[in-house]
Order: sequence, then C-alpha cells, then structure tokens
Amino acid sequence: MAPGLNLPEAEVSTARKRLYILSEFHPTAVKHAQSLFDCILHTDPEAENWRSNATAILIKDYYITEQDLFAAPQLRVIGKQGVGLDKVDVEACAKHNVKICNTPGVNAGAVAEMALSLAFSVAREIPHIIIRQRVQAETIRKETVSGLLLSNKVLGIIGMGNIGQAVARMFVGGLGARIIAYDPYWPEEGGAWTTIPHKRVHNLDDLLQVSDIVTLHVPLTPTTKNLIGYEQLRMMKRTAILLNTARGGIVHEDELARALEEDLIWGAGFDCHAVEPPTLNQYERLWNCKRFVGTPHIAAAVNETQIATINAATDGVYKFLQQQKSM
Repeated sequence: MAPGLNLPEAEVSTARKRLYILSEFHPTAVKHAQSLFDCILHTDPEAENWRSNATAILIKDYYITEQDLFAAPQLRVIGKQGVGLDKVDVEACAKHNVKICNTPGVNAGAVAEMALSLAFSVAREIPHIIIRQRVQAETIRKETVSGLLLSNKVLGIIGMGNIGQAVARMFVGGLGARIIAYDPYWPEEGGAWTTIPHKRVHNLDDLLQVSDIVTLHVPLTPTTKNLIGYEQLRMMKRTAILLNTARGGIVHEDELARALEEDLIWGAGFDCHAVEPPTLNQYERLWNCKRFVGTPHIAAAVNETQIATINAATDGVYKFLQQQKSM
C-alpha cells in the first residue's frame, strides 16, 4: 500500500495506478515499486502493449522516441533511472505533455568513486601490470614499472554539477587536490561550490593547459560532442590523465588513440564509449594503448546505487501521479 494511505482492502486495487516496468531492475527496487503500484514487469507479455495502455512507465536503457509518444496517447509520466536522457526525446516529451522523472545526484557518489578508481588505475598502470603478470606469465621487476603520484595535483573538472562536486570533494579531501572548474552554464555565485575550494575558469583551454588530471562530467549534446579532440589533447601536459565517466562521444576516440600512441598525455580512463556496449572489434586500437583503461559504463552498477536510483525514479512517478490526482 502507498505510504500515508489507509484504505479498505477493497478500495486499494482500484486506487492503485498501473506502472509498466520496461527494463530489468534490482529485485529490491521492484518490490518497492510493487508497494506503490500495480506493476507490469518487462517479462510480462502485457509489457509489449505499453504504448496502448500505459499512463506511467519505468525505464533504464530504453529508447523513447516521438513515434512512441504518438502511439502512447495515455502516457503521462516516464520514470528514468539515472540522470542521462540521451535515449529519451526530451523535446517530444515536452510537446506531448509527458513528465520525465530522472534521478540527478543520486548516483553521484558511485560515479565519483569510479573516476577516482580509473585515475589510480591509469596512474599506476595497474591493468597493464596485471596482463604482464597473469597473461604473459612475466615476473615483474620494479625497474620495469612506472607510475604517477596523484597527491597534491591540479584536478580540472569539466562540468560543475552533482558528480563534478562529488569528485572535487573526494580529490580535495583524500588527495589534497587543487581544483580548477569549467562550466559555461553553472551559476557564477552560490550553490554547493561555495564550500569547495576551487578556481573557476571561463575558457576550456585555460583548464587543459594546467591540469594534471582532467575529468569530464557533462551530458552529451551537440555542443559537447567531440569536445576533446587532438588539438585539445596537445594542449595538455604530457603527464596528464584524462577521465570520462560521463558519456561516450564527448571525446573524439580516434584522436585520443592517436594522442596516446604519440605519448601526448600519460593516459586515459573511460567508463563510457561512443559505441555501447563496446567491443574489441570496435575498440582494439584504443584498448591496445598501454595506459588506456576502459570499462563498459558500469560506474553506477553497485547494488546500493542501483536500488537508490530506481527507487527515486519510482517515487518521482508516484508523487507526480498523486499531484495530478489532487488537481
């Protein structure tokens, strides 16, 4: 039963809204959704009929196009796990008066920890050493290993939202980093950044030229597509590390591979690729670069975060429908 409701059993089934769950979610999160809604799971044949019947849907990696919205005249709200909306036609949703309940900020800690993990992996060449030791059965001698320290370095953050803030706090608190931040859309004053020591720049080149680590936390838009290419990589220090836990396509991947092959920067750690899921056939050149570490978009793939993000999306849908009911 929904929180705060005390209806007789006979009234509960008529009062509860139906929610079409079109993606696979953690069982604990599904149980939470079932406490609020009559749920149609993605494995139920009825899920195929969501366009005809649904007023509310819950999605993860699911494309919603304007054609879907034309075919779904009853749809009023979409619950979207996570913050990214690159698979949802946001403009079409606005035009069709469909509310989107995504979950900005809920996964910030998990993504920030992934950025930190990738930074250490690249700095100390951990994957390459593991390959030498396990796959090539090599006895590792210290004189054959190189690495970088991450303490007291300059961290350049591109994108000053929730995840950028979480990354800044981890690097400042744990590693004594000095923060340089760039975001042309973030307000000049106020907000969470007032409690984070940082210098703000208004030119991306100014950040790239002085940062020891550059980390990306922006959405993929026409403006940010290929934001970092060969020319930008040439500006960076030869000992710099580039991190991308945001979206594939923000960095021009072929030009990154070229830059790594030419030792223009120390290395790169990515949790996202322009083509997902990434395959060896697509990414052999980039993955063969000694100090490139790539993971398949798994920064938020921890149980606590998975449950928290989908619960937040579910609660957003429930709150929206309750508000509509009271209008």
